[in-house]
This record gives sequence, structure tokens and C-alpha cells, in this order.
Amino acid sequence: MIKSWMVIGTVTLLVAFAGNWLTSDDVRWFNRLRRPRWLTFESAIPFIWTVVFICGGWSAYVVWERNPGSSQTWLVLGLYLLLEIVTIAYTPVMCRFRSLKVGTMIGGAGAILSIILALLVYSISVWASVLLLPYIIWSPIGTYTTWAMIRLNPEAE
Repeated sequence: MIKSWMVIGTVTLLVAFAGNWLTSDDVRWFNRLRRPRWLTFESAIPFIWTVVFICGGWSAYVVWERNPGSSQTWLVLGLYLLLEIVTIAYTPVMCRFRSLKVGTMIGGAGAILSIILALLVYSISVWASVLLLPYIIWSPIGTYTTWAMIRLNPEAE
């Protein structure tokens, strides 16, 4: 029998890889952007997002295990999927549009969606809600960083 954590992990990886449609021009554009002086932790960002995604997947697993197969569970799992799609879309959409403003809007949408999800999940499992805290904390930091970059890169607004 396929375990719920296997399905959640597979879906998470499939969405992550499906969202990896950056071109070399996109990467060059993003790498040329000026960053705020206080952005000293950029090399840690992939590690931070890895932790955020692991916690999010674990949260989804807890929700699934609480009440497998119910319509409420499927609705909440759909919101987890939407949150991952929004998160994964941030970089390729921002780079494709060459717009930090677009990136800020996507980041803000993810932050708001994560709070809504955590509030919905709280009634199912406090632990599942707590596991969303890394996203709730990190997403506004990333969104603020993108917003702060607009002033340094007005051509990329």
C-alpha cells in the first residue's frame, strides 16, 4: 500500500521540478540585480526553503493522517498544493516578467495564503499549524527583500 507521506513527497517534488523552467537569460537577469547590503544570508536561502518545504510537507502529512479521505482533508490538501504552486512560481514568473513587483505580489500572496492555511489547519491539528510557522516567518522576509530590491533596481520594477 502506498503511504500518505510518499504521495505528499512525490507531489511536492513533481511540483518543484515542474516549476523549474528558468532560462539562462532569466538567471542572468536575476543575478545582475542589485541586492540590499543587509542581504548577507543569500547563500542560506536554498537551505531555508528546504526546511520550509519539509515542514510544510510534514504538516500536510499530519492533516492527512488525522482524517484521511474526508472532503475537509482534501480541501485543505488542495490549499497546501496551491501554496506550493504559488511558492514555486515566484522565481520563474518574476524572472519571465523581469519584474520585482510581480515577485513581491507573488511572495505576498504566498504569505497571506500560508496564514489562512495555518488558521484552517489549527482546528485539525495544532502541530500541523505549528509546522507552517517556518513558512509564515520566512515568506514575509523573502517578500520584503524582493520589495526592497525594487528601489535598488528601478528598471526591474
